[in-house]
Amino acid sequence: MKKEGSQDSLINVILPLALILGLALLLSLNMEGGGESGVTTPLETWLKVIVGYLAAGTEIAAAVVIGAAVIKGITAYLRLLFSRAKQHFDATEAIRLQLGRVLALGLEFTVASDILRTAVAPTRQDILNLGAIVLLRTLLNYFLEREIQQGEQRRLQQRSTIENVG
Repeated sequence: MKKEGSQDSLINVILPLALILGLALLLSLNMEGGGESGVTTPLETWLKVIVGYLAAGTEIAAAVVIGAAVIKGITAYLRLLFSRAKQHFDATEAIRLQLGRVLALGLEFTVASDILRTAVAPTRQDILNLGAIVLLRTLLNYFLEREIQQGEQRRLQQRSTIENVG
């Protein structure tokens, strides 16, 4: 049991460090002349236009999802602020966790958008940029998910202590 706990804590340290080092490596690589031939076919041009619209739609979806969650979170917080509830901390933690989950979903949408943008005839530089962006967003998502899990564990512990006392 202790061995599994030490392996989990080791993974929690090594994984973010590996992601940060990978991001730094990708950002340090500067490819000149990305290998683009300059000649594009009509099909490739149409594909770029269609994929551009799909990527823009995905970015809009991410903005709508995140914007709606922010508005919902602010509304819930204001309702909580002006109410006379005794469980103020627990409720604000729930609002924060819910917003964190939606932010993680929004990050997934933005990663999908970046992948779409580099789907048609990418250059080496486009692929390196995509790798750096995906690594950065994966790192953000990792820490966000970790924070959400820790917050949920705190809430469960608080509920169990309240139920044991009551």
